[in-house]
Amino acid sequence: MKDTLERWLGTLFGLIFVALSLVVAVETALRKLFNISLQGADELGGYALAVGATIAFSLALLGRNHIRVDVFHERLPKAVQVLLNWLSALSMAGFAALLAYLAWFVIQDSRSYQSVSQTPWATPLVYPQTAWLLGLGTFGLLAVGIAAYATYLLVTGRTDALIRMLHPRSTREELKEELDDLQHRSNAADVSGTPAAPSTQTAGAA
Repeated sequence: MKDTLERWLGTLFGLIFVALSLVVAVETALRKLFNISLQGADELGGYALAVGATIAFSLALLGRNHIRVDVFHERLPKAVQVLLNWLSALSMAGFAALLAYLAWFVIQDSRSYQSVSQTPWATPLVYPQTAWLLGLGTFGLLAVGIAAYATYLLVTGRTDALIRMLHPRSTREELKEELDDLQHRSNAADVSGTPAAPSTQTAGAA
């Protein structure tokens, strides 16, 4: 379930920016060849960034990629690790819920004042803001769900499962993920007959 959701969110994130890149390419070609402009590529870029950021929030949450100060985390007693992990889940849920709550009021203001963008398109802001709210709502639901499950694990005494679910990703985990990804791409290259290119992170580490 988690992997499927990550895959769908990642695909949606990619499609948004592929579509934006096509719009920018068309805009550039029209300006160069015909001296005309769509007059909206920069506006769409802003909307793509806002919506894409909310999707990235969810992906980072599911992948445990949010930055945490974990220098001493592994050296603390297990009971303290459990408490800190649980508190991190609760604080993330509260923050995500607050973002969605405030976004709802932003949309209500835009609807009340019939706000439009200050661009030639004069786009009613309620439309892109609704997509933005859906992204924040997804992030909020995921964060609250994770916090609720973490609380259940804590109450039932399944502290090992709670630590596995919430503890910061270690260097060993990141390395294993990178090696698994390299192996997957190598297998795909063997099937297609083309060499597998190293990932960005692996190339940077080298």
